[in-house]
Amino acid sequence: MTTLPDFRLETHFSRWEFKARHHMTASDAETIGIGELLALADDTDREAWDKLTLGYTETYGAPALRLAIASTYQGLSAADILCFAGAEEGLYCAMLALLGPEDHAIVTVPNYQSMETLPVTIAASVTGVPLRPENNWRLDLADVHSALKPNTKLIAVNFPNNPTGSIADQQTFKALAELCAERGIHLFSDEVYRGLERDPALRLPQAAELFDRGISLNVMSKAYGLPGLRIGWIACRDHHLLERMEKMKHYLSICNSRPSEVLATIALKAREHLLDRNRALCAENLQKLGAFFAEFPDLYEWREPDGGCVGFARYLGSDGVETHCRQLVEEAGVLLLPSSLFVSDLLPVAQDRFRVGFGRKDIEVGLAAWRQHLQSGGAMKRSA
Repeated sequence: MTTLPDFRLETHFSRWEFKARHHMTASDAETIGIGELLALADDTDREAWDKLTLGYTETYGAPALRLAIASTYQGLSAADILCFAGAEEGLYCAMLALLGPEDHAIVTVPNYQSMETLPVTIAASVTGVPLRPENNWRLDLADVHSALKPNTKLIAVNFPNNPTGSIADQQTFKALAELCAERGIHLFSDEVYRGLERDPALRLPQAAELFDRGISLNVMSKAYGLPGLRIGWIACRDHHLLERMEKMKHYLSICNSRPSEVLATIALKAREHLLDRNRALCAENLQKLGAFFAEFPDLYEWREPDGGCVGFARYLGSDGVETHCRQLVEEAGVLLLPSSLFVSDLLPVAQDRFRVGFGRKDIEVGLAAWRQHLQSGGAMKRSA
C-alpha cells in the first residue's frame, strides 16, 4: 500500500489540542454529558441503555441507529445507511471504493486534508477547484466544468466548508448534482456541519437525496457536538457501493461501539433540541468574535461564515500568520490553526489565513487571553 503523508492538522493537534489553555480553533460544537443526553431518551431507548450488554454489533450499524439516521433524509431508508467509527473511516472507505488507478477526481480547495490526500494517493489524477475569498469562498460551477475529464469518476465537496464556513448556493449545488447525474459521476458530499447554517435558507439538500450516485457523509461529532461517540455514517442509494465499503470496514473497525450506537440513536431522535442549542451558541459566539476582530482592524480581516462553527480569518500583521499563531499558543495558550495546515498539492491556498472556531461555550475567556496578548505587545508589528 502507498504510504500516506502525515496528516498536518492532526499532527499539530497531537502537540497542542490538550495542552493549550484556550482551544480557539475547535471544529466541533459544544458537547454535553451522558446524563444530560440520557435525559432526552424516550422510554424505548432508555430501556435499551439500561439493558445494554457489551457485545459486538452489526457491521452496518444497529438497526435502530440506521433507522434514526435515515429519518434525517428525505426518501431514504435504513438500507441506505452504513455506519462507521467516525467520519474519517467513512471517507477513507468511500475513496477506496470509488476510485481506481485509471480514474480522475475533482476536489474543492481549501479542504480537510484527507478529502484531497486519499484521491491523490489512489487515482490517476486529481484536479482542484478553487473556493476563492473574493467570491466569499463560494463554488463556481464554471470551474467544475473546466476541470472535467472523460475519466472523471468523482467530485468531492464539503459544505458548510472546513475551514472557510462557506456554503454553495442552492442553484449551484443542485446544478452540480444534475451534472454528476448526467455524466455518471459520483458526488461525494461531506455534510458534517449541516444544521449549523447562519440562515436556514442556506441549508442545502443532502446529496444522497438528490440522485442515486449522491453520497452523503455525516457524523455525530460536529453539528451535534458529540465527537466522543465516534459514530459516523454514509448515506447512499447505491447499495453495491455500500457493500464494497462494508468489506473495507471489515479490515478497520469491523463494527461500532455498542454503547455509542444507543447514545447516538437518542441524540438523533432529539436532534432538533441539540441543533437549536448549538446554533444559538454559534450565533452568540459569532457576535463576540466579530466584536473582538473589530477592536483590531489593522490586524484582522473577518467575514462571518455561512455556516458550521469555523471560519477562515485573515491576518494583516507584518510578522506573518505563522509567527502570530505560534506566539499566541506558546505565550498565551491560545490555539489557532495557520493556513499552512491547509496547504494543497492541487492549488495555492492563501498564506495569510487562520482557522478560528466559535462552536464552544466560554469563548470570551479565550478572547480575553488573546486580547491581553495583543495589548501587551505580543503582536506589535502592524501592517502598513
